[in-house]
Amino acid sequence: CASVAHERLAIVDPLSGNQPLFSHDKSRSLSVNGEIYNHKQLRAGLKDQTPFRTESDCEIIVHLYDEIGVDVASKLDGDFAFVILDENTGELYAARDPIGINSLYMGAGLDGSTWFSSEAKPLVAAGCIDVSVFPPGHYYSSTDGKLVKYYKPSWTDVAAAKQPLDLELVRQTFIDAVEKRLMADVPFGVLLSGGLDSSLVASVIARLRRKRFLEHGVADDLKPTKSFSIGLDGSPDLAAAQTVADFIGTEHYGFTFTVQEGIDALSDVIYHLETYDVTTIRAGTPMFLLARKIKAMGVKMVMSGEGADEIMAGYLY
Repeated sequence: CASVAHERLAIVDPLSGNQPLFSHDKSRSLSVNGEIYNHKQLRAGLKDQTPFRTESDCEIIVHLYDEIGVDVASKLDGDFAFVILDENTGELYAARDPIGINSLYMGAGLDGSTWFSSEAKPLVAAGCIDVSVFPPGHYYSSTDGKLVKYYKPSWTDVAAAKQPLDLELVRQTFIDAVEKRLMADVPFGVLLSGGLDSSLVASVIARLRRKRFLEHGVADDLKPTKSFSIGLDGSPDLAAAQTVADFIGTEHYGFTFTVQEGIDALSDVIYHLETYDVTTIRAGTPMFLLARKIKAMGVKMVMSGEGADEIMAGYLY
């Protein structure tokens, strides 16, 4: 017996994109957490041009799987964690994006069953005897029961890094990365600390939205982008964020929290992060408090400068 379940955060096509998503003959069902940025290009390249049931960017996954099988994950440009169930055979296919942006865990049941979840808690509650992190850049097929690494970028070979520094290429790649993430049918905003990384992201978003209005007349792009920051009272980050917001023209919201509010949130932060790592909890606590406030304002998606320090070696550790 096999089944899939899903609780959705709808970013693209919130009205008709409810899950699970199905293949054309409904023999395969898909449960996915993710955004597929190249879904339109992939859809145009399908051999079977039967109309999709939804406008969800993720529906392409199950149809592409129908055509090319286990290689589907390697064709996706996006962040994702998903499971496809073949209703006829009971076979399972699971995959996670190359960087591991979206969480995915797998577990083994006492009866030999295989479980997947975006959090570890349900697997523990289900009595799985072995719970592990599903590795980024891998897929799993129940046909052979193996994890296979599909993401094999050439840049992992240090000896192959011979291209000279091209600052214009870095700049354009960064802009392109921000632009493709503006794919949303719901209100969105940007986290703004006033530092270099988040300020650049916020600035590019503001420019791209103005450009999109001029080229395509999207009325919502006339509205200023909402930006958010949080800190203790008197935090220099709050002042820096406001300075940047004033300069680039965002509709800015700066929030403060007390030390006691941070302490009171710790149990919830640890519960959701599923870790006792001090650095992760320290960074996650104000983010958790800020996310609560952003959600209360009806904003369902935010962009941020997270990840820049990892790429650019921003920290000594």
